Amino acid sequence: MPSSIPAEETENDISSEVITLRPYKESDADDFLGYAGDDEVTRFTRWNTFSCKEEALVYIKDFCIPHPYCRSICVNDRSIGFVFIRQESGDDKCRAELGYAIAAKYWGQGVTTRALKMAISDGLRSFPDLVRLQARVDVENKASQRVLEKLGFLKEGVLRKYTYIKAK
Repeated sequence: MPSSIPAEETENDISSEVITLRPYKESDADDFLGYAGDDEVTRFTRWNTFSCKEEALVYIKDFCIPHPYCRSICVNDRSIGFVFIRQESGDDKCRAELGYAIAAKYWGQGVTTRALKMAISDGLRSFPDLVRLQARVDVENKASQRVLEKLGFLKEGVLRKYTYIKAK
C-alpha cells in the first residue's frame, strides 16, 4: 500500500496534491526519464544522465522493481523522483544507505523532505534490524544536506577521495 502525505503549500501551490511513495512500474519510464534525463538532477548522483526511454525502462526493470526498497515519489500518481534504502548484510545489517533524487521543478517546495520522512518510517518497519540509516552527500550539494538536517541526520565527517562521481 502506498504511503501518502499532503504536500506543503508553496508558490507553485501543490498544497492540494498528495505526495505518495509506491513501487515502480514499467509505465513510469517516461516520467522517470523526465528527471533522470536532466543533468541538473543527476549532477550529484553516481549514475549518468539517462538519454532515452529504453535506458530508463531497463533501469526500472533491472534495478527499481526488484530492489527491496526502491520507491517512486509521486504527485497524482506521476513519478517525480525516487528514494531507495539499501540495507547492508551480515554483521552490518544494522545499517542502511538512503539515496534519493527529485525532479528539479519540485526543488525547494518541501516535497523531498516529506517524501523522505515517509520512506524512513516505511524503511524502519521494512528492515527491523536497522539501528542506523545513513546518507552520503556531495559536499557541494547544500540543498540535500539541508533536507537531511531537517530530518535529524547529523553530519559525521567528510569522506575525501571516497568515490568517483561523473569521472571526478
